[in-house]
Amino acid sequence: MIKVEIDEGSGFCFGVVTAIRKAEEELKKSGRLYCLGDIVHNSAEVERLQAKGLVTISHDDLEKLHDVKVLLRAHGEPPSTYEIARRNNIEIIDATCPVVLQLQQRIKKSYDESCGSDPKPQIVIYGKKGHAEVNGLVGQTSGEAVVVQNVDELDLVDYDRDILLYSQTTKSLPGFHEISSEIERRQSRGYSFRSYDTICRQVANRVSNLRNFAEAHQLIIFVSGKKSSNGKFLFEECKAVNPNARMVTDCSELSPVWFDGIETIGICGATSTPRWLMENVRDRILDMVGYQR
Repeated sequence: MIKVEIDEGSGFCFGVVTAIRKAEEELKKSGRLYCLGDIVHNSAEVERLQAKGLVTISHDDLEKLHDVKVLLRAHGEPPSTYEIARRNNIEIIDATCPVVLQLQQRIKKSYDESCGSDPKPQIVIYGKKGHAEVNGLVGQTSGEAVVVQNVDELDLVDYDRDILLYSQTTKSLPGFHEISSEIERRQSRGYSFRSYDTICRQVANRVSNLRNFAEAHQLIIFVSGKKSSNGKFLFEECKAVNPNARMVTDCSELSPVWFDGIETIGICGATSTPRWLMENVRDRILDMVGYQR
């Protein structure tokens, strides 16, 4: 008999849980709420909330809105977004993750303290260019921070200045340590380098648990939205220990041929994957293999 198990550690992180709770509370009261960007990088969850009255908008849309309520998602926003809201009489429902908010404040303090120095220390952020969280972090430095995605991009850094390194909260610890070691190696004599490990431990600790889960099953079905950076990263971690791992966005992408000769299937997902979606995938797999419930 085939065994299908959902990873108990997968699914929404507390920042996403809080953002969705705030959205649902407001939608229950008013039936309509604007959200700046997808509330979570999962199309199925976005569609569920859209059916309740959540309207996803862009930054261009925000400029044109007045006298409405807008939710800021867990990724956070740069100061310019708050200025637009103030100017347009928009009420902000701020669901910025506390971990991200604390990081924004740390970077802003470092930047403000550096303004009297000559040359100013360079703030470097290890993260994904264009990611909503990273945009919010760079905004704390008036756009001056340098963003690097990997060691290959470290030529962008000016080593003839003091350097402060921070990380996007959802990046990998090994990647951060590699970046930090290489900057320290390249740093010019006479200038300081300080690195700050600002990676969210709720996300970072999932890696070892997920690898153990992936090793314990013959087949892994990883459920994630295509826009999720965290999903891509965690899926690769699964695949590193279990080559028989497949990523799907929902039940429609499942194939019955995957289950031939398989006795144990593990279902897991990103920090942006809702539990109900993983349960739907489990139920669909059981139907496809003829399991009698």
